[in-house]
Amino acid sequence: MTGPAHSSGNGVVAFIGLGRMGLPMSRCLLEAGWTVVGFDPSDTARQAFQDAGGTPAADAGGAVEGADYVILMLPNSRIVETVISEARDALKEGVTVIDMSSSEPLSTRKLAGSLKEEGVTLVDAPVSGGVIRAVNGTLTIMVGASAEDFDRVQPLLKAMGKPRRAGDVGAGHAAKAINNLMSATHLLISAEGVEAGKRFGLDPALLIDIINTSTGRSGSTETKYPKFILPESYDSGFALDLLLKDMRIAASLAKDLGTPTSLADASIAVWAQAAQDLPAGADHTEIARWVTHKVAE
Repeated sequence: MTGPAHSSGNGVVAFIGLGRMGLPMSRCLLEAGWTVVGFDPSDTARQAFQDAGGTPAADAGGAVEGADYVILMLPNSRIVETVISEARDALKEGVTVIDMSSSEPLSTRKLAGSLKEEGVTLVDAPVSGGVIRAVNGTLTIMVGASAEDFDRVQPLLKAMGKPRRAGDVGAGHAAKAINNLMSATHLLISAEGVEAGKRFGLDPALLIDIINTSTGRSGSTETKYPKFILPESYDSGFALDLLLKDMRIAASLAKDLGTPTSLADASIAVWAQAAQDLPAGADHTEIARWVTHKVAE
């Protein structure tokens, strides 16, 4: 492994987490002229990153040393906090950490306060759009930051998609969790509705086409059904267990704020059962196939 690289233009970015989303996002940064040093515990991921023109590091500390920005694309808040702890001594004063993971909003605010004491700024910037839009650099990026910090990170984030400031630190993660709770609930009711139509004798593709010109349409019917469910590929690239995690974050936040969660709780219960029944690592679009089997029992 090689050490940190020197910037050839925009600055040096450390990218931690080179998985299904992180790898194409890091490629977008490289194509935009940023120097990117990356780390992932997977040898395969680090090699793919190197093949794309990035500079792999042996560990997280080595990746962040000397970086102007540190991007985290990790599974959850616990892993984010672990990585920050491991790399903390290597973070230079004035660096901006951008957590693009789907983390817990209140944990994000706490971590931001802790890092601020050491001269490190934390911005949360989770994404929506899946692997396809990560590859195309067209992700929706929900940013939690001060107006000043948002202006500073915009050029970096624009290489990966369309950043929108949701509010101060933690707001991005709150918006992402709420979005995914709504998306999952849309998909679940779509799966149940389409299955009912199939059992009545309706052609599923025709039904989806009709719905997409009617008031029942959603991202699930407009994108997930045509691309991943009707062709029975179930390969959107977003795992069911990660979606369920986001749903629980949103419901927990709502409860903390005294917001009703009756439908959220019911949706989470069904998704949790699907997660238990389906194989580990199942794509979230597998919920449609799971609903078919549940109805058939």
